[in-house]
Amino acid sequence: MPASATNAPVLELVQLSDTHLLAEAQGELLGLETRDSLRYVVDLVRQTRPRLDLVLATGDLSQDGSVASYQHLRRQLEPLGAPMRWCPGNHDVREAMHQVAGDTALMSPVTDLGIWRIIVLDSQAPGEVSGFLAADQLALLEQALAEAAERYCLICLHHHPVAMGSRWMDDIGLRNADALFEVLDRHACVKALLWGHVHQEFDRERKGARLLASPSTCVQFEPGQENFQLAMKAPGYRWLQLYADGRIETGVLRVTAVEFRVDEGVTGY
Repeated sequence: MPASATNAPVLELVQLSDTHLLAEAQGELLGLETRDSLRYVVDLVRQTRPRLDLVLATGDLSQDGSVASYQHLRRQLEPLGAPMRWCPGNHDVREAMHQVAGDTALMSPVTDLGIWRIIVLDSQAPGEVSGFLAADQLALLEQALAEAAERYCLICLHHHPVAMGSRWMDDIGLRNADALFEVLDRHACVKALLWGHVHQEFDRERKGARLLASPSTCVQFEPGQENFQLAMKAPGYRWLQLYADGRIETGVLRVTAVEFRVDEGVTGY
């Protein structure tokens, strides 16, 4: 079921992406304990965004696809005190996500908040690192936009639909991005497209809509690289303020005063 509409003049959302949790409490990705880094990011959200209307978790929520990793994610995000929506990334296991979501709205694709409609798409292509929006996802998007009435729309998915300027990263983006934009371009209500996967900050505009990517809550990737390279930047999150006139204000905050160590010798993940 959609989250309840709110009368607040500004909707407060946060995006948490690429948490890469594991079943083990001290599970690591590239030398970084991902539960530990997520804890610092959640603390930062609580300090800086005291009121939230929605939390968007945009894929690669788990590194091992275990039920235990998703259970821990739910527990770790509950202190934020807001409804959550999850979408799968290439590392995720849909069945485990749905098992942990149960009869909640965690996996609901359409959420209406006041004058805004949030649409969460599944771009996972099983067995592949790159993404693909299947016919049912494109149909869901078309219907949700057509029925949005007077609402403004924010679209979320895991894989990036535009080039990021890194050859290795652009090889594993959304393979049918043209099909996505063909749908979006028919609907003036679309105000932003938000994704994860790239572990870095990105903010552009296309035909009046913001194109946004965000840091991971764990390891970061160096932009503009021919081959895989880690960035020595702290974990973070994206905040979004959605206004009743269709405006969006957004930015990225990163954890400070904490030293995060990663394995700088790795060549992939």
